[in-house]
Amino acid sequence: MNYKSTRDVRENQGYVSAAEAIKEGLAPDGGLYIPESFPAISADEFVKLGKMNYAERAHFILAKFLDDYDQTLLASDCREAYSEERFPGGAAPLHTMNDGIYSLELWHGPTSAFKDMALQLMPRLLSRALKMTGEERISHILVATSGDTGKAALEGYKDVDGVKITVFYPVDGVSRMQKHQMQTTGGKNTYVAAVRGNFDDTQNGVKAIFSDRSLAENANENGFFFGSANSINWGRLVPQIVYYVSAYCDLVNSGDISCGDKINICVPTGNFGNIFAAYIASKMGLPVNRFICASNSNNVLTDFINTGVYDRTREFYKTISPSMDILISSNLERLISVLGGASLTADLMAQLKENGVYKAPDELMAKIREVFSGYSMNEEETSAAIAEVYKNEHYLIDPHTAVGYGCIKKYREATGDETKTVLASTASPYKFAPAVADALGVSYDEDNIFALLTKLADETGTVVPEPLAKTLGLEVRFTEVLDKEEMPDLVFRV
Repeated sequence: MNYKSTRDVRENQGYVSAAEAIKEGLAPDGGLYIPESFPAISADEFVKLGKMNYAERAHFILAKFLDDYDQTLLASDCREAYSEERFPGGAAPLHTMNDGIYSLELWHGPTSAFKDMALQLMPRLLSRALKMTGEERISHILVATSGDTGKAALEGYKDVDGVKITVFYPVDGVSRMQKHQMQTTGGKNTYVAAVRGNFDDTQNGVKAIFSDRSLAENANENGFFFGSANSINWGRLVPQIVYYVSAYCDLVNSGDISCGDKINICVPTGNFGNIFAAYIASKMGLPVNRFICASNSNNVLTDFINTGVYDRTREFYKTISPSMDILISSNLERLISVLGGASLTADLMAQLKENGVYKAPDELMAKIREVFSGYSMNEEETSAAIAEVYKNEHYLIDPHTAVGYGCIKKYREATGDETKTVLASTASPYKFAPAVADALGVSYDEDNIFALLTKLADETGTVVPEPLAKTLGLEVRFTEVLDKEEMPDLVFRV
């Protein structure tokens, strides 16, 4: 399986191996790597997958994309990444909700967020890729995070040989728990800094470092090169395909659906990576009727799907679902390339960079709307969804999952489509305890937010995830705050 940039229009040129794509992260032309084709999962293979555990399913699917890797080692990496120790009770369990909705709980890993599902495996993929390509330099991983990716990447990459990692987050753009998790990270090869501005400022700062040739040359002279753990890196995206296939197998095994039945998939997303992984699963043969792209008040993706206009120059909102507070959805580029081709992708991305806006052609939008629907939730609606689910089902969900839940309801009301739906539940409600408490009417001391976790557990009869409980007693290590323009200097001094 070979990979090529989303913007590369050359025929029979520009291809790299999976290991090279994962090592490089971003293509030289600024595009994102995508596979030359999407391998199929046959009906017989779905039956086999149904009999496997999660780690075995992960290896089965990843082997189709990472065929240059040693498969014995890849299988071992999957077993270690998704072990009982890292995911107590099993990775990606399904919780049955009312009305044919199934919450795919992706937050049972070391940092209580869905990013663990990829970032417990990705460092192993990168480490192998460095050896496979004969790389002797240190890979300096740079991460821009809107909350969950940062801690998950730090946890995955800390003390990994041949790697160091620096995480940047918007100073006021993450929850207090997310901030505390990052600031207390251990590891000899980790560093964390806050950036003045929002997530897009932070992400643009990292992208500027990646695209600066002089910085790359300077890094090379100092014995390292820049790499990425964000979902722009194929090694981060490919493990996410697995849990949608796994969820389908679990639904078949439980008798909720029959093999071959179509499902809907709803994903609360800001960067479009998580939902694009689900789309890839469908291209491989997963029976999907409709993808519901769920946004918060920063509804740039919803508007794009509904109007064809992508406009990042709009007003930016800080919300109670901060991991989706994004106006530049990097992975949308991959969908555009798959459906519209590299030439159109390069043109639209150039317009976005220069003008902050582009209008996609009607032919492309028709293809997107065949399978994607876009809906959004404001703050009041999100809080109401948290309260509704808890009242009706005694099930606690975080604000991001609540956005998805509310968008399913809006989609069903608009279309009458009651197809059974898998909802990507992206974080533990305890990562956003103040917002959840406010929605449920639970009072708390704003100066002692961490005491709220215990109170929320007592009030709801639920349990604080162990990783979060452990984090509360850790000492803060990282407190630096800087401007976006200072980011290049930092990566050479840490």
